[in-house]
Amino acid sequence: MEDFQSTEEPPPQAELPATAAPYETFEHVEALRGDIAELFMVSDTTLDYPDKGYVRFRGRFLQDPAECFDELRRRFERHGYTPTVSEEDQRVALIALPVVFDHPRSRWTINLILFIVTIFSTLFVGASYAATTPDQVWQIWRGWPFAASILLILGAHELGHYFAARHHNVPVTLPYFIPMPLSLFGTLGAFIRLQGPVSTRRALFDVGAAGPLAGLFFALPILFYGLATSTVGPVLPGGIFEGNSLLYIVAKYAVFGRLLPGGGVDVQLNQMAWAGWVGLFVTGLNLIPVGQLDGGHVAYALFGKRAQRFFWPAIAGLGLIVLYSYFQGAFTATWILWIFLLLMFGRVHARPLEDVSDLDPRRRALAVFTLALFFLTFVPFPLSALSG
Repeated sequence: MEDFQSTEEPPPQAELPATAAPYETFEHVEALRGDIAELFMVSDTTLDYPDKGYVRFRGRFLQDPAECFDELRRRFERHGYTPTVSEEDQRVALIALPVVFDHPRSRWTINLILFIVTIFSTLFVGASYAATTPDQVWQIWRGWPFAASILLILGAHELGHYFAARHHNVPVTLPYFIPMPLSLFGTLGAFIRLQGPVSTRRALFDVGAAGPLAGLFFALPILFYGLATSTVGPVLPGGIFEGNSLLYIVAKYAVFGRLLPGGGVDVQLNQMAWAGWVGLFVTGLNLIPVGQLDGGHVAYALFGKRAQRFFWPAIAGLGLIVLYSYFQGAFTATWILWIFLLLMFGRVHARPLEDVSDLDPRRRALAVFTLALFFLTFVPFPLSALSG
């Protein structure tokens, strides 16, 4: 439902508004080396490594790299470079990229148009969902409970990413909403684009986790209020069944005091309850801990390169769900599409510029909690038709 535009390591010729550094001279590199002397002790310097125009310093940090990296980056940028930090032969390698990432101006007109169209798209779906006569389908103002709820959830999700990115000085676009009036949700979600690299693992975690946590902050009360104002009724053959996540099961039990569906009855979701379910579903999708999804950012911030080990288990898990649903006669193409997308785009994680320090204890605990939310909100069988 969303995408972060990021690369594993920024190339020197990035397609971004940037200021390129001139070909380095010995004096130029010495000036840079002297400017960072109180932050990083250099043991050796290599010009034109790993490519022409780059500079590699190897040595050790004199301060906590996560704490001092923003200052280090400012000093590099004064000389026309952006620093990256990694481990190389059990040593710290500080590589100067001959580029400075600027904050391009946002073209907010496109964002506004898409948002307005998405308002009408979700109003139409909400009105259709609640309609009892053909005429009510076109009375789109009747869909305001669903539209307001889903846009609040998705908007909070994307603005969580946006403000976390701005807090860490990452170039970022405003949210792009994707209208889809002929879908059950009225939208394909929303996304932002990071237009420059994230500085540290701590910043990567903040940007990745802020979205799902902010969205869930609004999705849960909307879901509980929607369930409390919905009714329980008989399950009708041929209807559409919304799948259960662990959190959704708990929510229904807390409101109705029984496990649903059960005994031939289930909750008949009103517009707000439906928006709350969609909010949980979107959260579960985004928290799959692979690639450039939110869960992938959190996993990489917590585990580093070891996060790549989640890729094939995730693919295998989705494959097993597809096989199980097929043999149960409830086959859905949802996970076939997601397997394809993850195989195409889910192998590469967004790596921060500073990639040697771990999360602090508070973020580490919150990262574990955020990944645990994946298991609570993931819906194995999202939507299926009920047979008679």
